[in-house]
Amino acid sequence: MTNVAIIIARGGSKRIPRKNIKLFRGKPIIAYSIESALNSGLFDYVMVSTDDDEIAEVAKKSGAQVPFIRSKKNSDDFSTTADVIIEVLNDLKNNGKQFDNVCCIYPTAPFITKQTLSDAYHLLISDKFESVFPVCPFSYPIQRALDVTDSKVTMIIPENLNKRSQDLNPTYHDAGQFYWLRTEKFLREKKVFTQNSGSIILNELQVQDIDNETDWKIAELKHSILFPSEH
Repeated sequence: MTNVAIIIARGGSKRIPRKNIKLFRGKPIIAYSIESALNSGLFDYVMVSTDDDEIAEVAKKSGAQVPFIRSKKNSDDFSTTADVIIEVLNDLKNNGKQFDNVCCIYPTAPFITKQTLSDAYHLLISDKFESVFPVCPFSYPIQRALDVTDSKVTMIIPENLNKRSQDLNPTYHDAGQFYWLRTEKFLREKKVFTQNSGSIILNELQVQDIDNETDWKIAELKHSILFPSEH
């Protein structure tokens, strides 16, 4: 089987300016995604999809290919991950490159390791899933979520008020790191999450949304704990 890694990195980050190439523990954050893909040994081709010349240069220096620049249509705030992957796969096909499986990797995911990429890939193949991605358990049971309106607090599901946390089923959220996809089925469904998706479970130390400067600092702290010698 042939596999391609597509790191999607547009230049228009607003909450954290130049987010995708901002230094994270001493090197551009996108470099971690690129290096994990290259070091995994899983991919025949590792590339970055971007609309930004500076990101393209950083990507190339980190070892990725940047065979073409992303269209403006799929570089705005409303383009979806699926939209970008479809465009890239079509452009690759037009350049004579087709792959059985694709792994879409986010550029601000420094916690990705070759092991998690490998575990997810083998699950995709062995269990015949259409897609596989990492998930993380919510730190607090969402079944006991609260609603606050004009300072008044109520339970969204009142019958769970007196239930013990350990008696509620664990719930999970997308870790926001990568998606393994079977190319043919993805192009047919045009979704990264289908009725036949699988998951690998990560712990809270391995996952961090990075949407603001506080998130960034927390991510660096977690990363320094997990990878103390890497900087």
